[in-house]
Amino acid sequence: MKKNVLIIGAGGVAQVVAHKCAQNNDVLGDLHIASRTKSKCVAIIESVQAKNAMKQEGVFEAHQVDATQSDQVAALIRETGAEIVINVGTAFVNMHVLDGCIETGAAYIDTAIHEEPDKICETPPWYANYEWKKRDLCAEKGVTAILGAGFDPGVVNAFARFAVDRLDEVKSIDIVDINAGSHGKYFATNFDPEINFREFTGVVYYWEDQQWKETTMFASGHEWDLPVVGKQMAYQSGHDEVHSLATNYPQADVRFWMGFGEHYINVFTVLKNIGLLSEHPVTTAEGQEVVPLKVVKACLPDPASLAPEYTGKTCIGDLVKGTKDGAEAEIFVYNVADHKDAYEEVGSQGISYTAGVPPVAAAMLIADGTWDAGTMKNVEELDPKPFFTILDRIGLPTRIRDAEGDRPWNA
Repeated sequence: MKKNVLIIGAGGVAQVVAHKCAQNNDVLGDLHIASRTKSKCVAIIESVQAKNAMKQEGVFEAHQVDATQSDQVAALIRETGAEIVINVGTAFVNMHVLDGCIETGAAYIDTAIHEEPDKICETPPWYANYEWKKRDLCAEKGVTAILGAGFDPGVVNAFARFAVDRLDEVKSIDIVDINAGSHGKYFATNFDPEINFREFTGVVYYWEDQQWKETTMFASGHEWDLPVVGKQMAYQSGHDEVHSLATNYPQADVRFWMGFGEHYINVFTVLKNIGLLSEHPVTTAEGQEVVPLKVVKACLPDPASLAPEYTGKTCIGDLVKGTKDGAEAEIFVYNVADHKDAYEEVGSQGISYTAGVPPVAAAMLIADGTWDAGTMKNVEELDPKPFFTILDRIGLPTRIRDAEGDRPWNA
């Protein structure tokens, strides 16, 4: 059954979501996209039209909304008749969009934990500070809310569930995110610089020995030998999926590792040490109040602008260890994506592509009833196999590597 979709946001990930919804509008219904700046939404729809991405004739309209106002979100949901809302705006709007969905009964999908501008790396489990507080209300009202349905979090949560289901006992889940691509700029972030830097300037929380532990960014590194991209250095980082996976699999150690080159680390360290990554306002000699992190964001390239020159591949996966039939076992579940292929298909770079394709797959599973849970769920709480089946078809194939070799997940 088709269900009308409202996309919130107009950045690089929203562009991917728009193209993928258009490519699958035989499954989804009327399409709408909204952000604070309507012209950005219009430009995204024009990019969809330029690629002739609509699988069949249908509605795709642009709207203006202040997504920090839940009443505006609710009004737009009613105006458009949206039954599924894909929230790929900044993480600062999550709770407001979620409230709009709860008020109207629309299904809700996001790709990250809610954040407040004045707080960084909140106490774990982070979801309990925000989204999970609405879980009982979603269940009471029968509202489906799928949390963290991007790639990481999102697909990696499904990877974890898939691997855990194949083991008798799970001992550890290590998520590894490697971008082996090059954008040709002196320094840039692959998504919103403000959100990107906030991930790395606070405490790194991880789950080990059935308790929360802390470290600092770049304090713990490991060289990983991965399919296609080869040996890559990654560092333990705080990340959304650790907070839900540690809650759902408390018996397992849960860690997140992200790849960084020396140049990124050096520039980041200088920016942090001189205070330019602070989220707290400072006053200039002229009496003007500014937030250093927002100034840095304004000076860096727009992540969407990186796409045309981006080359190389990403490899993101979960190494899950445990036991099977009394013996030690490990499974690596992963995806490899190509920046150039992503740009040619949807006009975005690979990081936006990997983040934007999965929430569309989730929307399709809600539309056909498979994931229409009528309550709030993190991705690992849902059957991953239908998710992988759609992802295989729409651009993000899943593979596994274990003692039997490297192959598609369903081989």
